[in-house]
Amino acid sequence: MKTLDLDVLAMVVAVADAGSFVRGAALVHRSQAALSMQIRALEETLGKPLFIRAPRNVTPTPDGHTLIAYARRMLALRDEAWATLAHPEVTGRVSIGMPDDYASSLLPPVLRKFSANWPKVEIQVVGLPSSALAPLVRENKIDLACITGTTGTSSARGLSGEFIRFEPMVWAGPPAAATAAIGREVWRERPLPIALFSAGSVARANAIQALERARITYRTSYESPSLMGLCSMVAAGLAVAPLARCAVPETFATLGRPHGLPDLPELEVVLARSASSNRPPCDFLAEQILAELRV
Repeated sequence: MKTLDLDVLAMVVAVADAGSFVRGAALVHRSQAALSMQIRALEETLGKPLFIRAPRNVTPTPDGHTLIAYARRMLALRDEAWATLAHPEVTGRVSIGMPDDYASSLLPPVLRKFSANWPKVEIQVVGLPSSALAPLVRENKIDLACITGTTGTSSARGLSGEFIRFEPMVWAGPPAAATAAIGREVWRERPLPIALFSAGSVARANAIQALERARITYRTSYESPSLMGLCSMVAAGLAVAPLARCAVPETFATLGRPHGLPDLPELEVVLARSASSNRPPCDFLAEQILAELRV
């Protein structure tokens, strides 16, 4: 190989950004096996490893960091050239709302590709719970919102949304190191200490209903609209949290029936649009969201 294949470089960057081959493969819409084979072939051609492989995550080697820096520049230049030649010039501003638990993992790849394709469009991101975003869409204060819906509709009355995906919910538990440090498995405690999003959250309601159906007593040890706040309690080993699977940090344990916890229903993710969003920049961002996030 005397040239660097841009598609393979995109795989390398995706793995570096995701911290794992599984999530990296999802970002570039390839199977894990195909992605691993391509990166392994590139490593063999270069004669040096690009990643340090661990059981739960991967990190770039020094040579990997060097190649990734070049790869980002090469991919950005490719996308810029494509956007300049293939797309009409589009300017303007788009505001999009998304809850923290989706924004942390689902939004970055969408925005990277959108900004490469439409570099003159300004993007504003509003991070709020779904219950707070719905009225902002209805009142034309934001253009788009990726929010949690309920069985074919959005979470707010009178607001329709286009289906994106069903996102599994899991119980997020402390990292093994935190459990060892405090000397107990918090998920076995009764009442069960849970960290929850604020009232109005579909994830919160689903978790409480599941616990009550399973007749598991619980206590709310932390309540916040912020994903970071919930994760801080879990990371300390003081609570478990019902989260969208895409939002669970790599170091956290994923808990379920084997740990005495009930199954949780999937979350329906929908794209809602305001009445004033009928303009090209909003159309293009909506298309990018649907293309990237639908599974």
